[in-house]
Amino acid sequence: MHIDKDLVAASATPLVLGILADGESYGYAIVKRVNELSGGRMQWTDGMLYPLLHRLERLGYVQATWGTSEAGRRRKHYAITEAGRETLAERRQQWVVVSEALKQVWQDVQPGPAVAEGWA
Repeated sequence: MHIDKDLVAASATPLVLGILADGESYGYAIVKRVNELSGGRMQWTDGMLYPLLHRLERLGYVQATWGTSEAGRRRKHYAITEAGRETLAERRQQWVVVSEALKQVWQDVQPGPAVAEGWA
């Protein structure tokens, strides 16, 4: 299934902040976690993730530190900040409102067979 780039962009910040709220992580692990959470239906790339992480860092929502992997390679680890937690809480409330509105609209719509299969 293809997910529209506007929907991916809208969901990227709360996804990353939510993942980091569970504990610090690094780029590849974040991409892998998004893949797991979406059942493989969202395939993020480094080219999409790192600009987002850098923006979140500039905004003060995440903090980056250099660490060393078990294999001895240096890699940047990201952790959510207090400002990031506040932003995550706000985004969560916003998504609840949007999700509830969509749910109500979709309950009233009689979808065709191809659409109905995607909603099941």
